[in-house]
Amino acid sequence: MKKILLLGLAIIPVIVYACSLGTSRSTENRQKGEITASASEAIVKTESGLVSGYIEDGIYTYKGIPYAQAERFMPPTKAKSWDGIRSSRAYGPTCPQRKRAGWLVDEMAFESRWDDGFPGEDCLRVNIWTKGINDGKKRPVMVWLHGGGYSAGSGQELPAYDGANLSKKGDVVIVSLNHRLNVLGFLDLSAFGEKYARSGNAGLLDLIAALQWVKNNIANFGGDPSNVTIFGQSGGGGKVTSLLTCRLATGLFNKAIVESGSMLQMMDSKYSRRIGVTVMEELGLNASQIDQLKNIPYEKLLEAGEKAIAKVKTEAATEGLMSLLFGWSPTVDGDVLTIQPSSSQAYETSKDIPVIIGTTLHEFMGSSRNPALKKATMETAKAELAKQYGDKTDEFLKAFGRAYPHFKPVDLFDVDMMFRPQAVQQATFKANISSAPVYMYLFTWESPIFDGAFRSSHCMELPFVFNNIYNSRTMTGGGEAAYALADKMSSAWINFAKTGNPNTTGLPDWKPFDPQKGATMIFNNQCEIKYNHDKELLNIVNSHR
Repeated sequence: MKKILLLGLAIIPVIVYACSLGTSRSTENRQKGEITASASEAIVKTESGLVSGYIEDGIYTYKGIPYAQAERFMPPTKAKSWDGIRSSRAYGPTCPQRKRAGWLVDEMAFESRWDDGFPGEDCLRVNIWTKGINDGKKRPVMVWLHGGGYSAGSGQELPAYDGANLSKKGDVVIVSLNHRLNVLGFLDLSAFGEKYARSGNAGLLDLIAALQWVKNNIANFGGDPSNVTIFGQSGGGGKVTSLLTCRLATGLFNKAIVESGSMLQMMDSKYSRRIGVTVMEELGLNASQIDQLKNIPYEKLLEAGEKAIAKVKTEAATEGLMSLLFGWSPTVDGDVLTIQPSSSQAYETSKDIPVIIGTTLHEFMGSSRNPALKKATMETAKAELAKQYGDKTDEFLKAFGRAYPHFKPVDLFDVDMMFRPQAVQQATFKANISSAPVYMYLFTWESPIFDGAFRSSHCMELPFVFNNIYNSRTMTGGGEAAYALADKMSSAWINFAKTGNPNTTGLPDWKPFDPQKGATMIFNNQCEIKYNHDKELLNIVNSHR
């Protein structure tokens, strides 16, 4: 016993020394303050019952709150009520989806650090960050719609999505959410009767239900239901675009931001219905067995859906339809969506809504798909471009040089020519029909990670918008230049949410966009306004699509 006691006494100083080292290091590296999670604090009343969150560094946080419920393929309905206090401190289920292929690419996995959560069809959940609750204050509300097309993603998938820093900086209420995706959210079964009339837009109806929940409940979380901004990137920007043209969303938001998501061609019901019929054929079911789809295992249903999309897409191509997004997306059904976003008339329902629209300079780089292009010479680049532009290649090169002086050959393939043309087209539609301002931006800051390999690619602006440079330092590098630009960009988004005007200290005067002058804010270490700098180039690109 004495030996054991002596041994224990000998170990104590070592433990104390190790603990003191740990304390020193944790204090040195600490980025955030204490967390309070208590049965008596952070309690908020919602329509369905009481919820409890937690407080971190002065921000009240709530995760996984149900905003609605839904049977497969049916429109969402009000969330079930509960007794007592519902703990809402961890993210809820994410919509089932295919495994993320990016995990197989080490550099992408390192850069993005996705949080794929856990899947479940009961995924209609919201997450909230706010500086105050039950205080009667009317803070602007910003509702984030995640990327991933209409097939993948969640409100938690990237470190940048955490709303705490943006909420704290601007005293705004940040909301993110999950909704139905892919075959669960956008399988059009309307050919099988009135019961399934809205199945092709179930995922979009989820978004409307979430916005209705915000309208009815956000005041208790310190938010102003009459000052709601929707913003989203990639597929999330496409969702913002859909809501801008959807009559059912009228009155549920007051401002909108489209980041790399000007998706102007939704599904035509002619083809979405054909996909639904083909899914039934793939599963060996006839029309009288339509209700059996509710019991088909998800993986089997998704496989049938993707086979159906491939078949119908081939048929559509032979009929002359070429669409960037085909399959899982909202459907122009004459009810939920009555008109394609590629028509200026589509924005009549949102003509009083101020909008920011923009893209990143490099989006999906040609050199990432074909690494040989990184070492292209002007001669080899010109030969490659001639495959698309033919006898207009020299004209393209001259216009490119005027838009981007001092360019390198690789820039001819890395500078985005897909997202920006559609963003300019959408901004033009909105400016021509709107009584509210449209602001355009181009994010050109290039990440230093992997020796600059990711450049200013798709998603690169997200840590800057959310003021999450530290959270996303595997993407941004975490350097001082990144923090400085994030301060400006996040301030612009906050000011826009508050007033409809993004101008802020540190930026040049950001003029609204109009088709004649084409004012565009360039976000980089040195921010500047350019006017129709690439108009000639885009005209050539558009004529060769």
